[in-house]
Amino acid sequence: MIQSMSLPLYSDTLREYQDWADLQQEVHTLGCDGIEAIWGGEPIPEDLPAGLVQGYHLIFFHDWVDLWNGNWTALKEKYGSLEQAASVYGGLGRETLLRQYREDLERAKRLGAGYVVFHVSDVSMEECFAYRFSHSNDQVITAALELINELLQGKAWPFAFLVENQWWPGFTFTDPRQTERLLDGIRYDNKGILLDTGHLMNCCTGLRNQAEGAAYIGAMLDRHGSLSAMIRGIHFHQSLSGPYVQSHTGRLPEEWPEEFGQRFSVNYAHVLQIDQHRPWTDSAILPILARIEPAWLTHELTSRTRAERTRAIASQQALLRKRENAP
Repeated sequence: MIQSMSLPLYSDTLREYQDWADLQQEVHTLGCDGIEAIWGGEPIPEDLPAGLVQGYHLIFFHDWVDLWNGNWTALKEKYGSLEQAASVYGGLGRETLLRQYREDLERAKRLGAGYVVFHVSDVSMEECFAYRFSHSNDQVITAALELINELLQGKAWPFAFLVENQWWPGFTFTDPRQTERLLDGIRYDNKGILLDTGHLMNCCTGLRNQAEGAAYIGAMLDRHGSLSAMIRGIHFHQSLSGPYVQSHTGRLPEEWPEEFGQRFSVNYAHVLQIDQHRPWTDSAILPILARIEPAWLTHELTSRTRAERTRAIASQQALLRKRENAP
């Protein structure tokens, strides 16, 4: 199993390390083989060491299906004008999304990633609070398949293409019919699932501890039967945000800003409360890992500094060592 730590290729984050040797030493000290990178919107350093990037998280837009489908009325309602929408997406129309994803796939190729991760979900800022959604899981999967196949068909990319589950409309890993439809619809042989354990826990607001979370993940594996064999990687973290969701959703905040940037800031803070990305500390998850046997495991944990990142990963590694030392 190849282990990575999630790390954005962003100058402020990279400056936390003295140089590439310092970063590589930190990676190895933490028991990892490399990083799962995500583009930070800046030129990627030319001297980034070969082999550091094991996986690559593709860019993502939380709310993109209306743009893909050309629903200009919906975009005007969300952003106030098509001009504002274009400033958010970098343009209008399907080619806007295709261009940006093609450029990101090329980055993953240049970096030598063994896999890329693609979110199959769609949610507006208002829907993050209201929890009343304009698109169904099947509608989001339909749009995602159109986009994915346009990007991949006829291409010989040198990496696995993995779809990641969310708790928003799209691919949730709770409905085997939808999971099968998504996987069967991707016209690319080297494909699979990147199971995000915390995102799956976010689907069940009744969970109150890690043991219940592990049992819920196990139940979803049972529900999927042989489809679970398509899980090739894991984003390893836990999230127990049910009480927060139950008390902070179903309506917009009383003071909902009109300006887009302010709304984004309020929404971002809200989503961080839902999607907690905390370390696993309960050994109840270990049989689940043994059952899945992922090829790749990424420690995707909330951290604002290098020190927090180090502590969080070390905590999970202490748990994983229990698995290795088990009789």
